[in-house]
Amino acid sequence: MRRLFGVTTLDRAATRGAHNAFRISVVFSGIRCLITYLLIPVLVPVLSLAGWVAAPVGVALCVVAVLNGVVSMRRFWRSDHPQRWMYTLFMTVVFVVLAIALVSDFTRIGALT
Repeated sequence: MRRLFGVTTLDRAATRGAHNAFRISVVFSGIRCLITYLLIPVLVPVLSLAGWVAAPVGVALCVVAVLNGVVSMRRFWRSDHPQRWMYTLFMTVVFVVLAIALVSDFTRIGALT
């Protein structure tokens, strides 16, 4: 896993950074969920914006969420955190959910059939 993330040296002092990155990822994921599943479904019909706004916003939010997740996973592995495998498993599930959301958004845009 370290090779996959490009981690060549361990930095046990980076544990605090790993926890901060995890918090940022979780907060951003929560914000993404609020926007994707609460604000967009309510505001799109009200403002008559149709799907041409919802899907691109969803794609952008998913991409940022994936990038945050990768950065935080890399920090967990660099810090040799004792829960790094558990966090990797958790983030794998999150990435699967994000992939499903991306496919849905790309289908809505018409990029996938």
